[in-house]
Amino acid sequence: MMRSPLLICLSLLALTTSPAAAKTCTPTWVSGWVSSQFRPTGDAALPAGTLKDQSLRQIVRPSIAGDRLRVRISNLAGTAPLHIAGVSIARARASTSPAIDPGTLISLRFDGNPDLIVPAGADYLSDPVSLPVAALDNIAITIRYQGEPEQTSHPGSRATSWHLPGDHLTDTVMAGAASFDHWFNLAALEVERCAPARLVVALGDSITDGKGSTTNGNDRWTDRLAQRLQADPKRRDIAVVNQGIGGNRLLNDGLGPNALARLDRDVLAQPGVTHLVLLEGVNDLGTLTRDAPVSGEDHKAHVARIIGAYRQIIARAHARGIKVIGATIMPFVGNDYYHADAQNEADRQAVNAWIRAPGHFDGLVDFDRATRDPARPDRLLPAYDGGDALHPNPAGYRAMGDAVPLALFD
Repeated sequence: MMRSPLLICLSLLALTTSPAAAKTCTPTWVSGWVSSQFRPTGDAALPAGTLKDQSLRQIVRPSIAGDRLRVRISNLAGTAPLHIAGVSIARARASTSPAIDPGTLISLRFDGNPDLIVPAGADYLSDPVSLPVAALDNIAITIRYQGEPEQTSHPGSRATSWHLPGDHLTDTVMAGAASFDHWFNLAALEVERCAPARLVVALGDSITDGKGSTTNGNDRWTDRLAQRLQADPKRRDIAVVNQGIGGNRLLNDGLGPNALARLDRDVLAQPGVTHLVLLEGVNDLGTLTRDAPVSGEDHKAHVARIIGAYRQIIARAHARGIKVIGATIMPFVGNDYYHADAQNEADRQAVNAWIRAPGHFDGLVDFDRATRDPARPDRLLPAYDGGDALHPNPAGYRAMGDAVPLALFD
């Protein structure tokens, strides 16, 4: 018996709308933006009273699109509970202004409450909110402090933050706000997607942190990598976050904790992490002889310790199923702070040879090759030199971002 066209159509409709045939969503949380938080010292710390009873607005950019957001507030360096009177989130009008889009303004909740107390040394996640974002959107997060907080910060933000006394959580312009170029108490913006996601964490020093890049310009090498991934339709599910700290080392603390000490928090604990790009070691090499020469045996032992730190990071990441991409150390002869000599350069070459050798890392980014001067390979290419023979300029950071093979993350 022939079935009528109407019955056939109704049967097909029933199949496509039945629970078994309907598409389901398995939400995935992934870090869209992060900053490595620690206790600021010296010039990186704010004068006492700067944040007392203030509203602080900070602009961040998630590197991946999503449907819902949550914020991670940090009291990592605190020795006492951190009292927050409220937090709000909205789309920012631009990266260079505290102005926000009022139609997107949402007051965040923490376990259903508008205020929160973060225990000493801890982070605290907000409740998720529905605020669809595109990759590389500017998002404003405003924190209202209750009293004066102990300072937990990321000094090398290369981004401006604005503050005013009192409650400005819903202030759409923050007219007359004072500003500084640091992030405070803001460890992450996490993004929920109704689609799989991958996360690349860049662990590094001031070169990853973007010293010499443009304030509010988002032209660090990680920003360029994120732009390239989002321009590729096959790789828009890959987020990139920056865990660089100025002065960071593998073996000893500096402005912040050493890379081995912060690996668990800054890399392994990030939701969705699948890959680690490791660019560390230039400060270890430079500080060895900054104050006084050392023996040839000391040089040899120091190189061995750096390589040992790499092995530790690789082993710990592999135990979590994370691929580790090694990045070669860039030239720094000519830098007045480290005054590198032929032995320092020999150490760099030895470390880079180990990074390049097969069987150690899961992949290679050859930043040395991408940025060195072919005529004088122990120095940065002049067109990429930010002025101190150590840190790139924006053109150099772009070259670094362009040197990362995207296939490493497939």
